[in-house]
Amino acid sequence: MNVSLSLAQMIEAARLDAAHAAGAPPEAFALKAAEPVTWRDGSLGCPRDGVLYTQALVPGYRIELALGNVEFLYHAGRLGRPVRCPPQRAQPPLPDAAAR
Repeated sequence: MNVSLSLAQMIEAARLDAAHAAGAPPEAFALKAAEPVTWRDGSLGCPRDGVLYTQALVPGYRIELALGNVEFLYHAGRLGRPVRCPPQRAQPPLPDAAAR
């Protein structure tokens, strides 16, 4: 069962994932940005080549963490967990006015 998570919960989940990936404690990751957004489709702004995604607007979050000079970008829907998105695949969410 998927449960809608708050932005604070998403930030914590992203920090834990980044800590696991980098081998550093979660508190070592600085929060650069975190915001609610609307993604253009089910790829959550992080599409993979050859994968088909649900064509519907998806409310979610965009989170940026940093460990020194290394940035960790996470995209998420409101359901589920944040997913690390490599910069070369990252796409912007809809502008605020377009999401309404």
